[in-house]
Amino acid sequence: MTATTPDAIVYQLIGLAEDGGIGDLLEGLDPKQGRIRLQSLISEWLRMENLVVLTGSGTSVSAGGKTMANLETAVFDAIRAMADLPPSIAQILESRSLNVQYANILGDLIGFETWLSFIANALVVADQAGGPFHAVVWPSTPAPTKVELKWFVDRLRMAIFAECALSLPDSALATTADKVAPQMAFLSKLVARDSNLGRTHLFTLNYDTLFEQALELLGIQYFDGFTGRAAARFDPSVYGLDIYYPGEVAEGRVRRFDKFLHFYKLHGSIHWFEQGLEMRARHPDLEPYRTYAGMTAAEKAEALVPLAQSARSVGILPTANKFAQTLAMPYAHLFRSFQVRLGVPQTFLLVLGYGFGDEHVSRIIESALMNPSLVMLVVEPNPNSPVIARIRRYKDLGKRAFVLCPTEAGFAANPFAYATFDDFARTVMPDVQWLDDFLRLRRFEKQIASSANSGTNTDDKDG
Repeated sequence: MTATTPDAIVYQLIGLAEDGGIGDLLEGLDPKQGRIRLQSLISEWLRMENLVVLTGSGTSVSAGGKTMANLETAVFDAIRAMADLPPSIAQILESRSLNVQYANILGDLIGFETWLSFIANALVVADQAGGPFHAVVWPSTPAPTKVELKWFVDRLRMAIFAECALSLPDSALATTADKVAPQMAFLSKLVARDSNLGRTHLFTLNYDTLFEQALELLGIQYFDGFTGRAAARFDPSVYGLDIYYPGEVAEGRVRRFDKFLHFYKLHGSIHWFEQGLEMRARHPDLEPYRTYAGMTAAEKAEALVPLAQSARSVGILPTANKFAQTLAMPYAHLFRSFQVRLGVPQTFLLVLGYGFGDEHVSRIIESALMNPSLVMLVVEPNPNSPVIARIRRYKDLGKRAFVLCPTEAGFAANPFAYATFDDFARTVMPDVQWLDDFLRLRRFEKQIASSANSGTNTDDKDG
């Protein structure tokens, strides 16, 4: 590997090359030419009729979020440090940790989410009166009782909630477009599409509410499957609705509201909670959780239960096969919507912060590649990621499956600086004028507020 030079492009766009093989479409171009070609292709794809975006945990890292592997470690460390940890649960945690440690030797390691699904479903089996099963056989001893298993599932929910109770930084609404939170830069560019095109459909696997916070700061309207304000109720029919200006406002004719998208949380959210057989939604106060991520495991163990007592029973135990809950929860409908959107003609699928680790999600994507008019772009910050090898295997579909990642030299010189979510949102995606106008208005509002406060303080001193 060699260090980058000023005349060397730091990105590669892997896809079907002119010779019919899989290669780098930006190879041989200088940085300026490469960026022009890259942004031209992205602009062209963003003008396709049906825009579908899938985001994973990588889109939250800059705000303190964790990848799934790091989330597992943090959750386990906090639970292990709890004073009332049952010995049976400690043994289950130890067994899982050993399997992760020796995954290369043992092989066939299931992901954290799939593992959680077995834990949650074991509780369902133990707790289901009248069911055909009354117990689960555990490889470790002592086996957990129903009470201990319920304790474990509750702590898993609490710990996942606390780790994902993220807030956009106070500097999220910066004064310049290159300094705003990446979620805000990304969303502003998504909704800048021609209003005559289909609405953007943003699917996320994240439990945090960073996207919702950014949408509200930007004044972007969205439907997320819930209706109501005080305690919103899941109602999938809202995805069939849209927002328009009334005729008297839009020069005598009805016109679509441009800053709008459909939003889907495939694995649930920290602001969802179960009430009877319904899923409700209400955003919690995240302020108490601002310091949680910086605590030691012992401090988290002590703070977790008191913190969680102020929050409702959240509906986000991330499981791949919620067989006892699918009918009462929205997950089945959300995944069906994802599958349907990917089957629509003229679809551009943009994948960010997702490592193809959830097989139930990846299978839907791979099936959708049968759609002859679908184009997929995967943004991956590691040029040696197995994700790239996976996309390369779609060689028969190479014309429509692309990976944007750093060059080997670019990655060696500055690891995880290029083709991250932050980099893609702020510098790779084409700029939009309305974000600059929006920030200019915010600066003006701050100046007015500052002048008013200054005048008030002067008056106080004079008095």
